Amino acid sequence: MKHEDQIEFYKCPLCGIGTGNDLEKNGEDEEHDCPVAKEMRAEDDLLQEKSSHMEKNSEKIILDLCGGTGSWARPYAERGYKVVTITLPDYSVLDYKYDGALLAFPSITNKEIIGIKVKDIVGVLAAPPCTMFSFSRTKAKKPRDLREGMECVRACLDIIWRIMEVEQATGKKTLPLQFWALENPYHGFLKKFLGKPVFTFDPWEFGDGYQKRTALWGHFNEPIKTPVPMTPEAKEKAKTNSHLHTLGVKFDYLKSKDIHPEHFGKFDRQTRRSITPRGFAEAFYKANKMI
Repeated sequence: MKHEDQIEFYKCPLCGIGTGNDLEKNGEDEEHDCPVAKEMRAEDDLLQEKSSHMEKNSEKIILDLCGGTGSWARPYAERGYKVVTITLPDYSVLDYKYDGALLAFPSITNKEIIGIKVKDIVGVLAAPPCTMFSFSRTKAKKPRDLREGMECVRACLDIIWRIMEVEQATGKKTLPLQFWALENPYHGFLKKFLGKPVFTFDPWEFGDGYQKRTALWGHFNEPIKTPVPMTPEAKEKAKTNSHLHTLGVKFDYLKSKDIHPEHFGKFDRQTRRSITPRGFAEAFYKANKMI
């Protein structure tokens, strides 16, 4: 019989965590909740999902207005959807033509034109610049100009409405767009124009480690939040407005290199500030995918 100091315990070969089970009694196949294996399974499931959807999604268009780096629409592109991003400096939502069947966006920088069949557009994501709306705009030399800010918002909404303004059978109860959503900071003036947002979130509620309260308007299925519960220490810090969450450093307190560090050196601070957090983008896709 083995003494306690001679007993061998099972250790997971992937993560190295021991289960505390005697190998002599339970064998090496003792299962446990391995975080590495869980992550690997999730990656495999994602790859299978992407490959199975690629062909059937290839004719579906997601129109990404003021999309910047394309981070919000990226989960759709990865599953085979055709994502058309209209964003500066090459294209502007303020400059387009519509003939009832086609949307055309001429390039600002060359003679190219993006033409899109409206009937193929299944969803629209819009993220007009928040520069003139955000309450965090306190040190800008240029005065706040809400008329200028609303030009982009109005253009995005006009494009969305044009896609849905169709003639169809009286009994039909659906419209061409499966969903549309427009995003801007929650703490800003856009609420005064568009009313109460349909949905609000912080990146930490979807697994990204910072706060940046964001508002969405539109018609879409709400993504499911997966927040990590706050600890008593985090709740105490939240009272000082320095933290809201165990992971949630306030966005304005982040150093420049810590704002989406994967893009540091590639995009400037302002562009990286506007990047849609990956966790939210994935959750939005899952709630609003067309299979």
